[in-house]
Amino acid sequence: MAHGGDRVAEVLRSHGVQHLFTLCGGHISPILTGAKARGIRVVDLRDEATAVFAADATARLTGIPGVAAVTAGPGLTNALTALRNAQLAQSPLVLLSGAAPTALRGRGALQDIDQIATARPHVKRVYAVTRVRDLAPAVNEAMALSRSGVPGPVFVECPVDLLYPEATVREWYGAASAKGRSLADRAIALYLRRHVERMFEGSEDTTTPLTAAAVVRVPDPGAVRHAARILRRAERPVLLVGSQAMTLASEAPRVADAVGALGLPVYLSGMARGLLGREHPLQLRHQRRAALKEADCVILAGAPADFRLDYGKHIGRDAIVIAANRSRREARLNRRPALTAEADAGLFLRQLAGISTPEPGRYAPWFSRLKERDAEREAEIEKQAGVDGEFVNPLRLCREIERVAGEESVLVADGGDFVATASYTVRPRGPLGWLDPGVFGTLGVGAGFAVGARLCRPTAEVWVLLGDGAAGWSLAEFDSLTRHGLPVIAVVGNDAGWTQIAREQVKLLKDDVGTVLARTDYHEVVRGFGAEGILVKHTAELRPALERARQIAREGRPVLVNVWLDRTDFREGSISM
Repeated sequence: MAHGGDRVAEVLRSHGVQHLFTLCGGHISPILTGAKARGIRVVDLRDEATAVFAADATARLTGIPGVAAVTAGPGLTNALTALRNAQLAQSPLVLLSGAAPTALRGRGALQDIDQIATARPHVKRVYAVTRVRDLAPAVNEAMALSRSGVPGPVFVECPVDLLYPEATVREWYGAASAKGRSLADRAIALYLRRHVERMFEGSEDTTTPLTAAAVVRVPDPGAVRHAARILRRAERPVLLVGSQAMTLASEAPRVADAVGALGLPVYLSGMARGLLGREHPLQLRHQRRAALKEADCVILAGAPADFRLDYGKHIGRDAIVIAANRSRREARLNRRPALTAEADAGLFLRQLAGISTPEPGRYAPWFSRLKERDAEREAEIEKQAGVDGEFVNPLRLCREIERVAGEESVLVADGGDFVATASYTVRPRGPLGWLDPGVFGTLGVGAGFAVGARLCRPTAEVWVLLGDGAAGWSLAEFDSLTRHGLPVIAVVGNDAGWTQIAREQVKLLKDDVGTVLARTDYHEVVRGFGAEGILVKHTAELRPALERARQIAREGRPVLVNVWLDRTDFREGSISM
């Protein structure tokens, strides 16, 4: 191996990494060239956060840790929001960062900051590598650790003088130590020679470490049997499946089979959206709060009782709660369950389905009540979608996307009001067919998630649903989408404002300050980056525009549809705290 970057890349290859996301920098160039030489596709983007978001998406869709490489200093700090988002979404990824030369720390070197302290709060572990021979073991451990237990990001700092060829690094330090003859100069030269020897000590061993395996905790059989006994006594059970049940991405079809076999009324959230397809008879979509209030047994499978469940208050006080979660803390967050299964939630559901067979018709009255509510809400939404205004009704736009998007589509959600509306009305086509930021609620994930999704699912349509506020983060990446030949379909719900915020702000504070945007020509902006842009102002233009966008994507070009929206009160009172 010619340099440290080769060592890093060889470990990535051994773990099955196919894409390395980056924004280039001199500190990390050897990692990029090493990856390319080993057949790993290097995907260069316009922002470090986008690179981490793309790595996050590939991790969620494949189960293999996503990998991003950023340069030192601002390269890392630019990535922090995306890193924190991955941590809270429990996405397994590895962030590789360049760093100042090991001998120049704290001496004013370019982009030299305390990166370990900066990254530590946002990752499972930090690795500060100081010798060439430790590069491969550190990356190998990081890849396994990111998937073990509660998944999450891991940070590996790779100083620049560990990555370049040994001869080049020795030349750098030799030149730095040959500038004087004084006693102090000779002492510095001696120090640097010894420092270099320590850096490269043992580096003649170029063996790639054996691929470290992730540690996944399996359910305790006793806990599974206990859960089955509780279910046998239940008359009004509800199953809520969250993102963490999808952590073992390759097992998603078997988790879907288990949910079907359990025969319980089920609500899907986060990455679990689409798990059962579009029309599964067990799945419910509306009035979840009422169902949880009336249930006598609630199974939280990879779904914590956080703000999305009003800190557990959505669940009736007398309900028996079963929580399956890799994190004991999250399993017991805000609502103490009667049974805690500290294990992978997907595996828990599969094992529970293996020993729990519902009696035919046992829950029929309960299902009937829940289905009736669902139908009533669907009728209300359909009625609201039929209301015409000056521009396009947001519900009508969502209904049209639902009708037009292909059966192999992946839906990426990035926005506030428009995207939350879409989450009620646009149905993911199948398992792992929906990507949203997760519990952090981060805006700006759209382009990165789209890049990752398109690379993981090259034959699928990738639809990016963008609020006009969130669109601001993704526009520059249409350059990246064009350069890398990634034909995604972006739809901007353009209502000229940060509407989710404005609705409550104006009502409570009587002021729209900071929430007003313009009807910007986003479709013209992306044309400047080489993509195609389409403007829609009226309902009659909507279906033809979406069909045209699909055709443009099939031809291999990214496209953005800029849809002017009317404002509605569909999500009145939706602010979260």
